Amino acid sequence: MQNRFLLLTERNKQELLSLLPHDKDISKLADYFQNFSDSTRIKILTCLSMMNMCVNDLSSLLGINQTTISHQLKQLKDQNIVSYKRDGKILVYYLTNNNVNDMMMYAINELG
Repeated sequence: MQNRFLLLTERNKQELLSLLPHDKDISKLADYFQNFSDSTRIKILTCLSMMNMCVNDLSSLLGINQTTISHQLKQLKDQNIVSYKRDGKILVYYLTNNNVNDMMMYAINELG
């Protein structure tokens, strides 16, 4: 069976294919957006969009054990969405980019 396009011409096809991100970039994008598929990570990101916090504060505020918070923060840190600064023995986490909050607010507004 031959592939036949209804609206796409061969020229359009080539243009579109040349503009598609490389597989490596698509994979990075999918990994990035996967961070927003977990309710615990969204809660953490929402808290960090309001103020910098340590694991203990996040755990107490959200009612989630520290091990889970630390695990989720590691995933967010690996994706460069959050980072931390040391304050004595305490690690204080913060968003690396305020656009994360803007993106979440945009999604909430679009979902009505």
